Amino acid sequence: MTSEYINTYIIDKVGVIQLFRPNVANALNRLMVKEIVEQLEHFDHNSSVRVILLKGNEKAFAAGADIGEMLDDSPLSLEMSNPFADWDRIRLIKKPIIAAVEGLALGGGFELALHCDLVVAGENATFGFPEVSLGVMPGAGGTQLLTKAVGKAKALEWIWLGKMIRAQEVLDHGVINQVVANEIVEEEAMRLAEQLSNQAPLAIRLIKEAVYEAMDTSLMEGLKLERKNFYLTFSSQDQTEGMKAFMEKRNPSFKGE
Repeated sequence: MTSEYINTYIIDKVGVIQLFRPNVANALNRLMVKEIVEQLEHFDHNSSVRVILLKGNEKAFAAGADIGEMLDDSPLSLEMSNPFADWDRIRLIKKPIIAAVEGLALGGGFELALHCDLVVAGENATFGFPEVSLGVMPGAGGTQLLTKAVGKAKALEWIWLGKMIRAQEVLDHGVINQVVANEIVEEEAMRLAEQLSNQAPLAIRLIKEAVYEAMDTSLMEGLKLERKNFYLTFSSQDQTEGMKAFMEKRNPSFKGE
């Protein structure tokens, strides 16, 4: 795929997407978001890819939205162009998405990290929603995803005050998975991706579906989906291989079948 604002490649079973607008700290314009989402979908349908890794550079994961692009927007132009439609497509990705975050993850950059399944951050990473200082608010899921992660009080505090939050505090509130030394962020994220890539793909996919269902529905509805997905794992050769390997005291070799 030809892209202007991202670089992509595959390492073993991990598809990598690198945000690449270094001159503006990877600020997300609409074309860049579209390219990211289309590549996520491409990797999601590529049978040689089992996990997706999303990264920026050592200075910024993404420092927010491209403000210059929005200066002339109006309620009508936004309604007609529906710029957040591409963001909604991220939730439809079935494979695990891991974010490797260094430097700034602000506004849309924080929202992009929140759309990922797992986040590994460097000690220098800074998260936040500064939109209030521009007279606006998060619009790509920030108020919803952050509130689900940290609760009402802390979400309001962070968003109302436009606070810049260090990685360790974000970790302490359960929003991200790991904080590691800056120089090993990508290495640690890739290690995590490789671990996931060796798990049974169908089980990984169905677990992701069930966990996200738990965030959005009642306990009973979530349990129904969990049990349906549990039954579905028994239709795979990987289930047979996993249980056989356990009985034979060896590591399983999952084929995604």
